[in-house]
Amino acid sequence: MSNHKILTFDNLSLQEFDTEADLIPLLTPEDEAEMTNEELPDSLPILPLRNTVLFPGVVIPITAGRDKSIKLINEANAGNKIIGVVAQINEEDEDPTKNDINKVGTVARILRVLKMPDGNITVILQGKKRFEIDEVISETPYITAKIKECPEKRPGKHDTEFSTIVESIKELAIEIIKESPNIPTEATFAIKNIESQSFLINFVSSNMNLSVEEKQTLLVMNVLKERALETLRYMNVELQKLELKNDIQSKVRFDLDQQQREYFLHQQMKTIQEELGGVSNEQEFEEMRTKAKAKKWDDKTSKHFEKEFSKLQRMNPQAPDFGIQRNYLELFLDLPWSVYSKDNFNLKNAQKVLDRDHFGLEDVKKRMIEHLAVLKLRNDMKSPIICLTGPPGVGKTSIGKSVAEALGREYVRISLGGLRDEAEIRGHRKTYIGAMPGRIIQSIKKAQTSNPVFILDEIDKLSTSNQGDPSSALLEVLDPEQNNSFYDNFLEMGYDLSKVMFIATSNTMSTIQPALKDRMEVIKMTGYTTEEKVEIARQHLFPKQLKEHGLTSKALTIGKKQLEKIVEGYTRESGVRSLEQKIAQVIRNAAKSVAMEEEYNTKVTDEDIVKVLGSPKLERDKAEGNDVAGVVTGLAWTSVGGDILFIESLISKGKGALTLTGNLGTVMKESATIALEYIKANAELFGLDQDILTKYNIHLHVPEGATPKDGPSAGIAMLTSMISLLTQKKIKKGIAMTGEITLRGKVLPVGGIKEKILAAKRANIKEIILCHENKSDIEEIKANYLEGLTFHYVKEMSEVIDIAITNQKVKNAKIID
Repeated sequence: MSNHKILTFDNLSLQEFDTEADLIPLLTPEDEAEMTNEELPDSLPILPLRNTVLFPGVVIPITAGRDKSIKLINEANAGNKIIGVVAQINEEDEDPTKNDINKVGTVARILRVLKMPDGNITVILQGKKRFEIDEVISETPYITAKIKECPEKRPGKHDTEFSTIVESIKELAIEIIKESPNIPTEATFAIKNIESQSFLINFVSSNMNLSVEEKQTLLVMNVLKERALETLRYMNVELQKLELKNDIQSKVRFDLDQQQREYFLHQQMKTIQEELGGVSNEQEFEEMRTKAKAKKWDDKTSKHFEKEFSKLQRMNPQAPDFGIQRNYLELFLDLPWSVYSKDNFNLKNAQKVLDRDHFGLEDVKKRMIEHLAVLKLRNDMKSPIICLTGPPGVGKTSIGKSVAEALGREYVRISLGGLRDEAEIRGHRKTYIGAMPGRIIQSIKKAQTSNPVFILDEIDKLSTSNQGDPSSALLEVLDPEQNNSFYDNFLEMGYDLSKVMFIATSNTMSTIQPALKDRMEVIKMTGYTTEEKVEIARQHLFPKQLKEHGLTSKALTIGKKQLEKIVEGYTRESGVRSLEQKIAQVIRNAAKSVAMEEEYNTKVTDEDIVKVLGSPKLERDKAEGNDVAGVVTGLAWTSVGGDILFIESLISKGKGALTLTGNLGTVMKESATIALEYIKANAELFGLDQDILTKYNIHLHVPEGATPKDGPSAGIAMLTSMISLLTQKKIKKGIAMTGEITLRGKVLPVGGIKEKILAAKRANIKEIILCHENKSDIEEIKANYLEGLTFHYVKEMSEVIDIAITNQKVKNAKIID
């Protein structure tokens, strides 16, 4: 319900009445009956009301300011005090005519007229009965019209539904008065004291917060029950609005009270901090402004910072978002926007640094020098994305440090192994509590330069989970065409990574998705030979471990022979990580003797190595089985470098079945099947009787069955083993082979040639058979690594048999005679 304590007319107000209850007459049912039976005159002066509707029985004060209205009220007050009151259709009309007023209104009695100091008059009116204008008689000096009564259909005395509606109206009215802070509580008593049902409906309708049009709609209704139902509907809506409004206001009031309380507490805390010599937020803000002025930002970045900084200043320091926003701006200020370290283009010095830190790795060092040369000539070249792939321990990560030193750039490294959350790369949105930037931006902040050498370690070991795919997030980082505006979710701005020199490392390229692999320049790093490992140990590992264990070069020395013994007897890897651990073990033994003041050999001997490391566990594999038919030495590639493997075959009576053992993969099993089928198809070429192939079973085995084996490289070795077995002829001494076979008898090239060659040298192999297309791989290997080796390049399987199998049969051969 609205507050009708002061009802306006002509935009003026009545001030004489203190409460709305003062304007409610004690209208009894008898008074109502008398008013209902009162006869209406044939014509009445019509008073248009601008902003309200008068209902029968209701008392309202109005203020009149128009000349016509003042004249009408004065003349009526001097006469019978009866006038007709109607609502204007448009309240903006200053001089309404007969067409500007509603046809249905209320006959009113003038109860009191008050003259105001400003010349206006205030009149208190009480509604009597509803009427309808039949004909307008005149419009001067005011509107006069013939009227007729609007009969009202009332329910019977025993209509319980109507009584229930009226009770609901009374209860809702009391509820609305309680909810509304603008209606005086005295109105509750007045509502309770109203006995007349029709007057209650009219009074509530008059005082509800409705538009003039809606109130006019209620007044026009001739059926009282319908008017009561419509009034009840409006009251329900108004109560809901009041409850919602009060609920919102209480929340807002609480928030404002809480904010004011926190503000005063914060001001007190600020004063206390200043008295104690602490730093207030204003001082912190001033420091941020000073830092921002020193930054070389473009307009876009500068505007973004100012916007976010203004947001921080408007925040309550005790709000949770304040800390997040402050962290965000601190990151923004700490990032090295447009800060680049100056590159050192002394290529000879760069070559010295790379040679000093790494023995071998000629291809990698050559590629780095080439990049520096181009960078020196152009000075604006986008840094390429280099991926170093190879076995563990060959120096992939450490070469990044050398490149950074050679360039004069900062060095940062992140490990991607096991990373499965995309937010680790792109960062979290700063709307979350505990949000952080991605590790790329964090590392750039740590480097304090926008062009560091950035190592992305173990890129092949990225994982995928329901938090996203980090390898896909890296696509933007590692694309030179996109990373000039890398978007971090926390930073909410593009950051230029185009000057960063990214170097990724991996052990294998097979697990890297093709799109990511396509964005990188892959440089393969193969394993080290024994000679290279000895030199690396002598020049790098041994001096490094001496220093880490607190010893000098005079306290302990080691010769090449002893280093070679450690390499060949205690390590089997492509890299030098295990070798460094064994050297550290030897040095620790000497360090213990020094600390305990015991005697020890300052020069490491073979006996010292056996004493400290135990008996050699990894003696060099030797080619074997030359006196037994069916045993062939093959060459294999493993994740830790090259190795040799032995392929054995055995024949027994049966029905020509082939049995394969040794934990072989699908490809190796297929190679064995192809070899046997080729032999069956070309039995005459090898001098074999077809009956042998149908009456005997062949069992082919690859030792070390606990180790899984797969790949096509053992194809020609399997074929040679079967031919040797079936012909019972020996395999040449000191020969090994690798290559893939086809059903047509062709020999195909395979990979990992360098590692396989190194494995052959370790096993004292003298001759190696491989596909003629692998000749280019041999030419890339240093000549000193190939000393003592003879290579046989073949195209057909028949060539393999001619080279590998001697004409001498095995003693006591019983199969073919």
